[in-house]
Amino acid sequence: MVSYGNGLLVLFLALVSPVCYSEKLTENSDELPSVTASGKSTHEESATCNADPKGKRWAVLIAGSREYSNYRHQADICHAYQLLRKGGLKEENIIVFMYDDIAYNPENPKKGIIINRPGGEDVYHGVPKDYTGKNATLHNLFTVLLNNKTGIRGGSGKALASGPNDHVFIYYTDHGAPGLVSFIDENLYAKDLIKVLKQMHQAKAYKSLVFYLEACESGSMFEGLLPSNINIYAMTASNKDESSYATYCPGEHPGPPAKYDTCLGDLFSVAWMEDCDLNDSSKETLQRQYEVAKKRTASNGDMSSHVMQYGNKKFCDESLCVYLGPKSAESYKSASSSPSNSLTQRDASLRHFIHKVNKAPEGSQEKVEAQKKLQEVLAHRQHVDSSINHIVTTIHGTEQVSEIMNSVRPSGLPLVDDWDCLKNFVTTYEKHCGPLSWYGKKYTRVMANMCNAGVKVEQMAVASTQACSSTA
Repeated sequence: MVSYGNGLLVLFLALVSPVCYSEKLTENSDELPSVTASGKSTHEESATCNADPKGKRWAVLIAGSREYSNYRHQADICHAYQLLRKGGLKEENIIVFMYDDIAYNPENPKKGIIINRPGGEDVYHGVPKDYTGKNATLHNLFTVLLNNKTGIRGGSGKALASGPNDHVFIYYTDHGAPGLVSFIDENLYAKDLIKVLKQMHQAKAYKSLVFYLEACESGSMFEGLLPSNINIYAMTASNKDESSYATYCPGEHPGPPAKYDTCLGDLFSVAWMEDCDLNDSSKETLQRQYEVAKKRTASNGDMSSHVMQYGNKKFCDESLCVYLGPKSAESYKSASSSPSNSLTQRDASLRHFIHKVNKAPEGSQEKVEAQKKLQEVLAHRQHVDSSINHIVTTIHGTEQVSEIMNSVRPSGLPLVDDWDCLKNFVTTYEKHCGPLSWYGKKYTRVMANMCNAGVKVEQMAVASTQACSSTA
């Protein structure tokens, strides 16, 4: 018997999130306001958010998944786009990456419509198709962020043409794992993300940059890696070793409308976006939004994560309007900041298949097909669990299995010392044992621990072959 929750219990650590510095950054009066020469912050001089500034606001929105079971990620991104447009950002200054296979998916009960909350309005309308389908690639993401227009392959050709006076907002939502986030069928590793952000800083591509990241173990993308001196502030849905959570899921309260078999949003994401819906962006600060998101995301007991802050926290007292544009609190009437039940990101996709089995009529072909798909998913999970355990046991012996499987490095250290080793271990495993999938990528911490212990890729290859020779 395979347990639906096999390997999905999260070890929560009582971490104290860092607070913002009290220092204020001085801005010239003709630029986007954060703190003026008078010493007042933008929420004290909210009218200046509506000024025509010297600097511009830019945004890059990324949904890194595909398939209807991951509906919530594209719903999050579409919601964020609507917020930015209501804040006055021009479409030409918003760049969207998403696979775009949800709105007109055969499983979507309302074709051409995407919602991000129960009873919510359509957030899909008007969203630009900048980089969709086969054009939503890591190559294009990097070239867009670095404003390398000649390097872009397909898509709209839009690039982040921001400059030293501009304020940039990046929002990324997807499945994650220790040291990486998924990007459609690729992996975006923390080291590569930080490298691109440093290159943007060197190119003077922004005055300040805010990065919101929704993914499991999202803190590991910045922990011990993001410098505090390149004017980037990051807020993540979880710390470095815990899941993030989906919300508005079937069987939960509040849940989606009856015909929906999938979660509508992610808990951290709807927390910060519904905070935007409910509040005047010229009066709500980055720090205040962190506190709101932290409280709501931690309100579900064991099904909670720790929202974290990284990088340069000196501009946490800036108003949201500096990045999202000036927007009144009247944009959405159906927004809610109340707690909602949640599921781990990895269990959310599984819930989709379980719900389809449960609602299909007995004896129907629909039920047979749903049961087959569910069994495939569960069998894959069992395969990954057993093969990883076999590999660790083969290399380290039974006496070290627990340490390698469960060790977490101290705060302030990155996941792994040799990122190429981690990449090679993932590639080697998938060569011999098949794709890790969103579920299996949780074992990247185990692979990182093996790298940190000095295991060589040749050892990983031999052990993977032994573990998966009969099933790969």
